[in-house]
Amino acid sequence: MEKNKYLLLASSLGALLLLIVAAQDSFRKPWRQIQSSGRGDEGPIPVQLRQITNANLRVGDRCVSCHVSMAPGEQSVAGAAIFTAHKPVVHDPAEYGCTVCHGGQGSATEEADAHGAVHFWPEPMIPVRFAEAGCGTCHAALQVPNREIFQRARLTFERLDCAACHRVDGRGGTIRPGGGGMEGPNLSRAGIAGYDKGWYEKHVTKAAKEQSGPWKTSFGTIDGADLESVALYLSTRVAAPALIEAKATFHSFGCLGCHRVSGAGGDEGPDLSRAGEKDPGQADFTHVAEGNGLDRWIAEHFRSPVAVVATSQMPPVAASQREIDLLTLYVLSLRRRELPGAYVPRDRMQATRFGQREFASDGATLFGAFCAGCHGPEGKGKHAVGGTTFPAIANPDFLGLVGDRFLKETIRQGRPGRRMPGWAKEGGLREEEIDRIVAHLRELGGTEGPAEDKWTVSSKPESGRDVYAANCSGCHGAKGEGGKGPALSNRVFLEIASDKYLLETVSRGRRGTAMAGFQEPSPTRRALARSEMESAVAYIRAWQGGKK
Repeated sequence: MEKNKYLLLASSLGALLLLIVAAQDSFRKPWRQIQSSGRGDEGPIPVQLRQITNANLRVGDRCVSCHVSMAPGEQSVAGAAIFTAHKPVVHDPAEYGCTVCHGGQGSATEEADAHGAVHFWPEPMIPVRFAEAGCGTCHAALQVPNREIFQRARLTFERLDCAACHRVDGRGGTIRPGGGGMEGPNLSRAGIAGYDKGWYEKHVTKAAKEQSGPWKTSFGTIDGADLESVALYLSTRVAAPALIEAKATFHSFGCLGCHRVSGAGGDEGPDLSRAGEKDPGQADFTHVAEGNGLDRWIAEHFRSPVAVVATSQMPPVAASQREIDLLTLYVLSLRRRELPGAYVPRDRMQATRFGQREFASDGATLFGAFCAGCHGPEGKGKHAVGGTTFPAIANPDFLGLVGDRFLKETIRQGRPGRRMPGWAKEGGLREEEIDRIVAHLRELGGTEGPAEDKWTVSSKPESGRDVYAANCSGCHGAKGEGGKGPALSNRVFLEIASDKYLLETVSRGRRGTAMAGFQEPSPTRRALARSEMESAVAYIRAWQGGKK
């Protein structure tokens, strides 16, 4: 009995000691030390665990235990730099919390845990320099053009001196020395909140009545093209300027030719709709320098896809460091959060429920988003990984020989067996979008198509076998399967290519490509007679009926 008393006493003392140690550890928590230096309007702030909760969004964030000035009603807390209040944003952090936009582990109170920089935590905080990527968690900016068109729209807004009166993304809308400028409506959210579409006519009327000030020094008549550019620029003002520029850059590198985003795009590469949610713990960082952040992995994958993912078929992206950063920001923004009805943004609803495009509908943007990855930004062709050569579809010699039907059917049906997919499919291009791409190709090549021609060759296919083998098979393959040159035995190609197109291509060649015309000799081969060229065309045409 006496021994049991001593055991009970010892165990009680041990438990008490453990509680003391635990209490001391709790009092040494960094968030307590941070709060102890904070000062409010009435003196030191209470040291306590702080939390923002939103049951509808399933948010319970303790980030404000350190970032106290971002907690409801405590924006005036002063002291260390960590007490800096959140800059003005569209959504109140006191309602939405922190992790909805920034990622991280909201229930944690240790810095590494809260920021998600710990092993096995799948949702790390988005790096501060890419913070606008968090907007993609809920929003889907619509009708974003390619980067060239976007830059032109932005420069038009600046050239017209609209910032003399209007503040946009933290710039403009201030009184200038000498009485210039004024504080007009803030247009930073014009793409979400809307704006008066009849503004120009009202501005003209107002300017006519004024005798001095910015109405005379900064406002003048605007032509139709500039008005369209201003309207485009305003439609992209959604309080996330870096994200819009990033999306415009993405729409310039042909990424949708292989990848789908929100249901639109190709099937050759992985679906990127939620690529920003990739778990860093599942990624291989062996060939990624400077840390294990998902942003580093994404950026290096753009620079050298095969080095990061050995099985990747993606070619390196020829882009500047600035463009790589923008592409990385956009991929990080590709994330989704299930939201209750009252919180679903209008743009996300328009995209997911009504099929509105996230890319602009002009031909240049469509070509940049879907075609530039293979055919080049100007349609001059590319030589890709694995020796694949993609044709120069904006070549004037090519466009001068084919009609719009040829181009449209090529886009619709693709080239079965080759890397050119058919885009008349679910998730592909709509009919009017195909028409705009064809019109854009005509602009790039500066060439109108020929009138429909029903002329056909009369030669026998057998007579062209040797001509083809000696002059064509080296690039197009012994059976027309393709190689350095396009596949000539392709079913879709033969259905839409006329005999005159084939003959004229053999005769004239393609300037700026390896395809030389055969009507003139070269140092390595003789010229072909017209009858020989016609026989080669007949031999190619026979593949259409499966005769060879």
